[in-house]
Amino acid sequence: MKTNGGKALMKNLEAEGVDLVFGLPGGAILPAYDPLIDSSIRHVLVRHEQGAGHMAEGYAHATGRPGVALVTSGPAATNMVTPLADAMLDSVPLVCITGQVASGAIGSDAFQECDTTGITMAVTKHNFLVTEAEQIPQVIHDAFYIATTGRPGPVLVDIPKDLVDANNPASQFEDYEPSGHDLPGYNPMTEPNAQEIKEAAELIFRSQKPVIYSGGGILKARAAEQLKELAELLDIYVVTTLMNRGGFPDDHPLALGMPGMHGNYTAVTALQQSDLLITLGARFDDRVTGKVDSFAPDAKIIHADIDPAEFNKVRSVDVSIQGDVGRTITELIKAIKQMQETETHADRSAWKSQISGWKEKYPLVYDEWQTGEGLKPQYVIEEIRDNTPDDTIVASGVGQHQMWASQFWNFNHPYTWINSGGLGTMGFAVPAAIGAKAGKPDQMVWAIDGDGCFQMTNQELVTARLENFPVKIAVLNNGYLGMVRQWQQLFYDERYSEVHLQSDLPDYKMLAESMGCIGIRVESPEEVKPAIEQANEINDRPVVIDFRTEASENVYPMVPAGKSNSDVIVHPSQGTKK
Repeated sequence: MKTNGGKALMKNLEAEGVDLVFGLPGGAILPAYDPLIDSSIRHVLVRHEQGAGHMAEGYAHATGRPGVALVTSGPAATNMVTPLADAMLDSVPLVCITGQVASGAIGSDAFQECDTTGITMAVTKHNFLVTEAEQIPQVIHDAFYIATTGRPGPVLVDIPKDLVDANNPASQFEDYEPSGHDLPGYNPMTEPNAQEIKEAAELIFRSQKPVIYSGGGILKARAAEQLKELAELLDIYVVTTLMNRGGFPDDHPLALGMPGMHGNYTAVTALQQSDLLITLGARFDDRVTGKVDSFAPDAKIIHADIDPAEFNKVRSVDVSIQGDVGRTITELIKAIKQMQETETHADRSAWKSQISGWKEKYPLVYDEWQTGEGLKPQYVIEEIRDNTPDDTIVASGVGQHQMWASQFWNFNHPYTWINSGGLGTMGFAVPAAIGAKAGKPDQMVWAIDGDGCFQMTNQELVTARLENFPVKIAVLNNGYLGMVRQWQQLFYDERYSEVHLQSDLPDYKMLAESMGCIGIRVESPEEVKPAIEQANEINDRPVVIDFRTEASENVYPMVPAGKSNSDVIVHPSQGTKK
């Protein structure tokens, strides 16, 4: 039976289980939008292509299914570069379909032409330029396979306009069902090596000061339950990186919380002073390690990851285990149980006592609010946390508010924390929250954003209003690029250069209302809880709350860039450093 490229595109997206795409039509992709009318796929019309990409990311974070974006050529494709790079660094399964100028015009500098595959090569797991319409079914099949297997990531499919145009003979071909994958060199290894598992188990048994260093790979592998079982079996403390918040419940007695530049003191110091790091789905990024050559100097390293490129990239490891981290943990549990039948692990009582002492001495703290000050952002986050369901999904932008959200929210459920970790993309929160709500319509979704971030992508509130995604947006409005201001205060002698944004412009309440949303302004502590409760009761449109927060508030603890984790700066009330 004859078909055409446009119809084939929609049919094969449906075959891959796609029920939702985020996109914006334009000339080169326009022919593909015609068969979309007859498709079962819901299309969400965004206001900016970057929004489409971040919505697709939020959808993928929340559901575990690949997010899909559909945009046109040229500037639309280049507007997708940031979401693609973001998804690449955070291992988010994403399929982006871009239009391209007609086949015969490629290379002629035609209107809205750019070398999309060339531009995106460095920020995608793989990309395709379709050269014949009959390739479309197989390419779409391969794209979803690549995006979701091995280490997940973004895949781009660039399709010339003539190949999806029903009126163009070049788009006509004999329909078929794609089967299998012919992808030379791509063969993700998922099963861990038995000898490596045995060696890891032996290291664990001998260690006196072990820590489980768990990263975003736990969530990508849907391995939160396995992680919990392993920690309880071994009675070993767990740190959860920024990308794995919720991967191990914060209310668990073995939870140490987030490590890194703004991690809590106990998590940072436990990693630093351990004798064994059981690294599961983490990549030793610089925000966790601090100065690499002084990171965990006495620790042996077990590193389990689906991606062998991460082994020895930053820190030399003693045992590397390639494979699906969920299966790796399952096999580790089996090996540990076998060893427990004949052996007893090293005494760790002194280590547990030391960690308990750190937790008691250096909890997360902030100064009490004083009359005349702006709201304490930490208090605002605590109030949102305490007055929303325990499984509320939280999306954040990037900066101080991101760190406070990770610090002061209690993440007791996996897949409830969505943020830009690797790329650190300002403007991520609003579209990501919309994507999460689209994927999880029955869960409450809050975005915790800063005023700087919010001004980058707030136009997508129109999308949320028209598409009926009633997200809640908390803007922690301190009138500054807060994290930059903090660095200028601490490391540039308070020479504040180009960080003041003006807290009254725009008027966020009026801005929200102009986009069909509910706008609320909160200036005093007693207004915080009622505003949150009001927002929670509104389910027919988005709500934006402008929380006027204290501009001088800093994030603590802090490890200065380039410094050792041993140089962690705690809150001034706790001393200058450990």
